[in-house]
Amino acid sequence: MKSKTDAQAWAQQITEHMARTGGIEPDPASVEALFTPCTGKNGETASDNRYILIYSVDSHVPRARHPEVVRKIRDMLVGEGLTEKGYREDVDGKPDALVDAFHPSSRYTATASTAGTGDRMYLRVITPCLLPPSEGPTSAP
Repeated sequence: MKSKTDAQAWAQQITEHMARTGGIEPDPASVEALFTPCTGKNGETASDNRYILIYSVDSHVPRARHPEVVRKIRDMLVGEGLTEKGYREDVDGKPDALVDAFHPSSRYTATASTAGTGDRMYLRVITPCLLPPSEGPTSAP
């Protein structure tokens, strides 16, 4: 159970940790927090407001540094128990970096990657399906 506010603060802490590890600065103006309903295998959704958070933030980093930054973030994520699911430093010999990792017990995904054709790097956390705390009974005055 986690409130949307707590989930967003948790995802922000993870992306800030990734940024510090990579030696980059996240751009607070670029933060996007998308809450979506959880969907089951057959497209069903629960009526209890379960949600997934997709949280992202950009950073401006010279493209030549992208492989180095992603390498540092990968080493940190794997060192903290995440499983590497994808990794690259370049495409066709040009910097186009990516690390995608999954935390087996908390079940979140953390990604750092080159974004687009400029100097932008993208840091993202996707939470597992989370249930907000119940609002509980209201007391009458």
